[in-house]
Amino acid sequence: MKTKHLFFSILISVVLTSCAPVNYFQVFKATPSEKITLKENLLVYEDDNCKVFYNLWDDGGNIGFRLYNKTEQNIYLNLEESYFILNGISYDYFQNRVFTNSTNTGAAVSRGVTASKSMTGINYLDLTQTNRISATNSVGVIASSGYSVSYNENKIVCIPSKTSKVITEYSINKSLFRDCDLFKYPSQKQIKTKNFKKSESPFIFSNRISYIVGQSGSPVKFENEFYITEITNYPESDIIETKYDEYCGQKSMVETKYFKNISPDKFYIRYMKGLDTWKH
Repeated sequence: MKTKHLFFSILISVVLTSCAPVNYFQVFKATPSEKITLKENLLVYEDDNCKVFYNLWDDGGNIGFRLYNKTEQNIYLNLEESYFILNGISYDYFQNRVFTNSTNTGAAVSRGVTASKSMTGINYLDLTQTNRISATNSVGVIASSGYSVSYNENKIVCIPSKTSKVITEYSINKSLFRDCDLFKYPSQKQIKTKNFKKSESPFIFSNRISYIVGQSGSPVKFENEFYITEITNYPESDIIETKYDEYCGQKSMVETKYFKNISPDKFYIRYMKGLDTWKH
């Protein structure tokens, strides 16, 4: 009997393990234009008036940016003339949207009335019997109140002196790149990197940004461009590590997953192994 239970335990374990999703990661490395440098683990563009900070590391890639105003005046970022560009296709940062914030509160109240009455009569044994009957009537009342505030998307974003604002809207790419030189579900020994020159890169992307300094300044326009130079597929074990967090000398009770090699010039796509039999 013990052998039979052991067999079923092993069988269930194998079935659950085979059904568990296996994660893989495709990692893209981007090369920025010459005017963008790596500082304090961020990609930084700087001119006389502002600094623009990038960190691409995200699922699908984050092309959003933080713009810091170096001047003593307001900087007015013109979203209507600022664009995200991917492989020659431009996407507007200003989309003329209307946003709505809603707040609702409610309360439920129940009120009831109970009435009772005594009744006397002859029961089935021909004996006198008195019974008490009652009836209850209840009413539920629900009261709610709320409000909503709608506002239009701003064409112009004001960035006060010595402050920053974050502009985020688009991902770079969320589609798996496939190539005969890349194993789709690689083992550790099958990990390879596909390299690209700019002329053959599958993804060239940039932000074109327009702003003025002060109310009457002349428009300043620049472009921050990147192109993909490397693509690598990894099994989860090669890109994720688990460790115990520690704060003020106390360790957590459970492990947390972390990426091993995070870099602001890289981003990733997470995908799972399906039932397909593709090698690449």
